[in-house]
Amino acid sequence: MIIDELINAIAAKDGNPSVIGLDTCVDYLPEEERAKCTSLAESAKRICDFNFALIDALAPVIPAVKVQVAYYEQYGAEGMAAFRDTLAYAKQKGIYTIADVKRNDIGSTAAAYARAYLEKGAPFEADFVTVNAYLGTDGVKPFVELCEKNDKGIFVLVKTSNPASGELQDKKYESGKTLYDSVADLTDAWGKDLIGTHGYSSVGAVVGATHREQAEDVRAKHPHLFFLIPGYGAQGGKAEDLAVCFKNGVGGIVNSSRGILCAYRKEKYAGKNFAQAALAAAIDMREDIKRCL
Repeated sequence: MIIDELINAIAAKDGNPSVIGLDTCVDYLPEEERAKCTSLAESAKRICDFNFALIDALAPVIPAVKVQVAYYEQYGAEGMAAFRDTLAYAKQKGIYTIADVKRNDIGSTAAAYARAYLEKGAPFEADFVTVNAYLGTDGVKPFVELCEKNDKGIFVLVKTSNPASGELQDKKYESGKTLYDSVADLTDAWGKDLIGTHGYSSVGAVVGATHREQAEDVRAKHPHLFFLIPGYGAQGGKAEDLAVCFKNGVGGIVNSSRGILCAYRKEKYAGKNFAQAALAAAIDMREDIKRCL
């Protein structure tokens, strides 16, 4: 089962529960590469080359990458080709892939979205995708069906890392139950038939590192949910905060994007090129997280 494979890959990479977010845009490229981005096609090419170099450098130490589609959509069809090629290249290098697309619709439209990412041989095939569950079961069921059919996984938005997430997600019913906990209950139910040998389901949850109290609550109530944990680093989440997402060192994978992509701009990594700096930053991230688990 794909969730077992991901957990095993984390263990094989020295217990590194890190996923690197390839949220790549022209602004993050080295100055000499930015100067060459004179068209959408050139921008997409330079982004793809940057991603490939990072994947080559990071493959020995990271189990997964998360590729955020919005950063590629802004460069048109050429950007979407870079998105496709980045996912494929990571997979070729033995790295698990998360297409961060947050798709959300119902019926045949949700099924079409699911096929685009979770069908075997799909144009944007990935191991996992992120899904917005706000429309309820009929917006998620097509994704779960393809997870079952093709041994894929999804991460459902439960408690996100952004500051305003509480405007909706922390709302309480008269019973005192929160909206995010209700979504976590549904996510548990959707994934009950996809629990692997490690005790976690291939239907997981997005739970941000920036909301420690809520993350601890979800972990305590939902032991079978494997977490995709955004918010570490640039968004302010700390290893000490996200430790509550894990049990016995297992239970989640932690995302960092800008902290790795732009590590070459930090004084700490002065003298290294962007790929060398990214590798050093990824190792530092690994050690920081492991220190707290």
